[in-house]
Amino acid sequence: MASEKSIFLSVLNDTRSRSLIIQFLLLAGIVLGFSWIVENTITNLAAQNKSVGFGFLSQTAGFNIQTTLGTWMFDYEVGRSTYLDVYYIGIVNTFVVAFFGVLAATVIGFAFGIMRLSHNFVIRSFATVYVEVLRNIPLLLQMFFWYFAVLSALPDKRGKIEIIPDIIGINITGLYIPSAHPQDGFMATVIALIVAAVLTFFINRWARLRQQATGQIFPAFWVGAGLLVGLPLIVFLVTGRPLTWVIPEFLETGPILRRGYQDGGILVIPEMMAIWLALSLYTAAFIAEIVRAGIQAVNKGQTEASSALGLRRGPILRLVIIPQAMRIIIPPLTSQYLNLTKNSSLAVAIAYPELVSIFAGTALNQVGKEIEMIFMMMSVYLTFSIATAMFMNWFNARAKLVER
Repeated sequence: MASEKSIFLSVLNDTRSRSLIIQFLLLAGIVLGFSWIVENTITNLAAQNKSVGFGFLSQTAGFNIQTTLGTWMFDYEVGRSTYLDVYYIGIVNTFVVAFFGVLAATVIGFAFGIMRLSHNFVIRSFATVYVEVLRNIPLLLQMFFWYFAVLSALPDKRGKIEIIPDIIGINITGLYIPSAHPQDGFMATVIALIVAAVLTFFINRWARLRQQATGQIFPAFWVGAGLLVGLPLIVFLVTGRPLTWVIPEFLETGPILRRGYQDGGILVIPEMMAIWLALSLYTAAFIAEIVRAGIQAVNKGQTEASSALGLRRGPILRLVIIPQAMRIIIPPLTSQYLNLTKNSSLAVAIAYPELVSIFAGTALNQVGKEIEMIFMMMSVYLTFSIATAMFMNWFNARAKLVER
């Protein structure tokens, strides 16, 4: 008995053995907990005469969806398209809002973050007011403001406000912009753009290595910009401009019921504009503070040393301060991108046809497959978040300081 107690105590006192026992007990607890959840779910579903399966995805959907990029890509038609099409349309519409929201929020946020540090009192005060107002008002209220107070005040469907005369206009039905239609030979322009991008990448790499070796600065930005614009433009002109534009047609005369915008061009519905504006401006306020904090975290001696070398304020900010601040900015910036993507689900409040609105709303009410559909939606948001985090981690690894 004394021997068994001694073995037991020796195992408990051994760090490695104790760690393995704790990990085994934790894993067993997780497996038992998950098994209990599954068993409980199956029992409750059986009590309600429900089954688990994804056969509903092949059933035809019987509800209308507003015209968006998703409905255009999957040629959605009531009574012919399936719930799987609805799922894909929701993913596309969510991705579009998240992608363009991240782009706009980044540009606006960086601009206001730098403006917050300006020596100009008016510019600094304007940026401060923007940040304090936008980040302290709930996102849902901002969304209602843009949708009900701003976009609903636009002219009715038989009127318009011309943003670019006879080309781009807007009214209560949405924003009308020209659509591009590639013709035969346009692929050459696309190939030229890819070649220009590859050349720009290698030129930037060569210029960075050259600067590290010799200290000489090569104007890689302007050379790259010239390549990206000039080479595709030359190919485009040489191949006879194989691209046509369809301008939205607006009828101001004729029967009253037929006046307004006709078919042609691209329609951006007001629900999408409202969610995009709200998400971009709201998230930009937080990004502005992240940028300001990142810049201020860089040692002031860096600025003084750069000034002593004769650099002006613009190059100091672009070449010295921002590159060092990025290693501080990127981690919280990633969190803001993830928040923006998840916050896009609030668009259900103004009926924008994103994933939660049409799949967890209308489709779920018709099909009644709560577990399967919630699982599918969670998978989408999880995939978006993991992909964003992986990309930002890769970018962070490239931006961090390397000891030499």
